[in-house]
Amino acid sequence: MLSTEERKSIIALIHSQVLPAIGCTEPIAVALCVAKARELLGTLPESIDIELSANILKNAMGVGIPGTGMIGLPIAVALGAIVGRPELELEVLQDSNKEAVERGKAYIAEDRIHISLKEDAPDKLYIAVKCSAGGHEAEARIMHMHTNFVYLRKDADVMLDNMAPREEEAKQVEVELTLRKVYEFATETDIEELKFILDAKRMDETAAAAGLRENYGHTLGKTMCSPLGKGIMGDSIFSKILSATSCACDARMAGAMVPVMSNSGSGNQGICTTMPVVVFAAENHNTEEETIRALIISNLTAIYIKQHLGSLSALCGCVVASTGSSCGITYLMGGSYEQLSYAVKNMIANLTGMICDGAKPSCALKLTTGVSTAVMSAMLAIQNKHVTSVEGIIDDDVDQSIRNLTEIGKRGMDETDRFVLDIMTHKTQKK
Repeated sequence: MLSTEERKSIIALIHSQVLPAIGCTEPIAVALCVAKARELLGTLPESIDIELSANILKNAMGVGIPGTGMIGLPIAVALGAIVGRPELELEVLQDSNKEAVERGKAYIAEDRIHISLKEDAPDKLYIAVKCSAGGHEAEARIMHMHTNFVYLRKDADVMLDNMAPREEEAKQVEVELTLRKVYEFATETDIEELKFILDAKRMDETAAAAGLRENYGHTLGKTMCSPLGKGIMGDSIFSKILSATSCACDARMAGAMVPVMSNSGSGNQGICTTMPVVVFAAENHNTEEETIRALIISNLTAIYIKQHLGSLSALCGCVVASTGSSCGITYLMGGSYEQLSYAVKNMIANLTGMICDGAKPSCALKLTTGVSTAVMSAMLAIQNKHVTSVEGIIDDDVDQSIRNLTEIGKRGMDETDRFVLDIMTHKTQKK
């Protein structure tokens, strides 16, 4: 049984990790950092110097910026300086409009923005921004999480310096989870305390509808529910899950001005933990309470895995998020804790090793791969079929299986991460 304090801590943890976001969280986090430095400076910067960790740079290179029709960091940086509101966190560019975009284009043309790779970045998620004007300089740094400011300075006045938090402070931020704790929390907590997760359902359904309405990205979601898609895949629950999830991702990655509910700093992970569960629940005629509890299972499982993996890694986030949704779908099928653990093992046995090669429209393809595996893993799990400890990296203990996954993503794939970035930054640009 979880104590009252543990329940409160877990609810606070979910609230801190499941947040609305407009646009891909890496360029938006950079825009947030710029907006904060500009706020400290008190005026529009004459120049902006930015240092980024490799993983931030990788995820910000090829993704659309909402409401701009443009790709990449420069326009996000310019808009962060011109209209960014740091108090809105991952919705920092909420006030962007056509006039602001035109001002941003002019700002870029004046060569005011300078972006570089921080080779020895202290964390895989690291953003450092210096804004200068009129002989004054302001600096802001974000580290560990997309909205976590660790350093603020104007000229010689340092307002915040938390670059190396004490170990006991770091421990207070997180709750020590296990898969059983996730299950017990989601299934035993008073339903009234969990209804807030329906905001994720509403928000991501709206994004999916936008992806179906317009031709965003590679239009994967629209293709799957077109006559061509239905002719090949049918009009099944499975195809509806894939289509709705992909539609939301298509819209987000192409820069649609629609918010999604993020999970652990990633909008795509939020979509992937939410939409498969929502669609399955509707098609399976689950009750609202069952849907809420399944969404909590899905989102909290992803948060649990990300606690050990870190905000950014070489491992594609869809591996983590779709593992959460597989657990949520297994629960909606009537699954027990043991069957949820089987779903996790099936997922880890299948998807481990999928690389992250940046945020971009083709992320919809990876989400679809993850979600299709989530459904298959749940189907096996509900029949008590699962990958065993004599196979590959799976352990009898489901939590150890999760550790095996996260250690591969954190340490085992470090060289892969460097190699991927090298390829991305040295590609021949064909005009």
